[in-house]
Amino acid sequence: MNSVAYFERLARYNRWANGHVYDACATLSQRDLDAPRTAFFPSITATLNHLLVADSIWMSRLLGAPISMPLDTVLFAKFDDLRAARMTQDQAIIDFTSTLTPDVIASDLTYQSVTAGAYTMPRDLVLGHMFNHQTHHRGQLSNMILEAGAKPLEIDLIYYGRDQL
Repeated sequence: MNSVAYFERLARYNRWANGHVYDACATLSQRDLDAPRTAFFPSITATLNHLLVADSIWMSRLLGAPISMPLDTVLFAKFDDLRAARMTQDQAIIDFTSTLTPDVIASDLTYQSVTAGAYTMPRDLVLGHMFNHQTHHRGQLSNMILEAGAKPLEIDLIYYGRDQL
């Protein structure tokens, strides 16, 4: 598989996994979503918002129109609003990966970090990080959702492959 197809697949997996996370969250009350939890971000809602913030920042950099905001910004306090924004963002990521070329993926990206200085990194590493970051925090969400009383999530990449291929 070439690099373009790989990142297109990761974008589709990202949407699929986020769909499962949001479906599980939809079974919980807003109170459960906002309740204090033990993770890097202090609640399910805060973690879902962080993922949306981080994706927005990375996509803005990748598209050449960088934005900056604190990584703990709460863009949407209400679950339905957050879910709608997540679906829009996931589609934007899919649309973006459909425009990639091997030359673009092989190029570098220079960006200003939210918390540190400027960096120049290989674009394939940045893209890989964006998807890996989602997976990292979905793992935390999986535990928080289970603690809140929802069913365990089966959102590993291999489950996506079994479901979609």
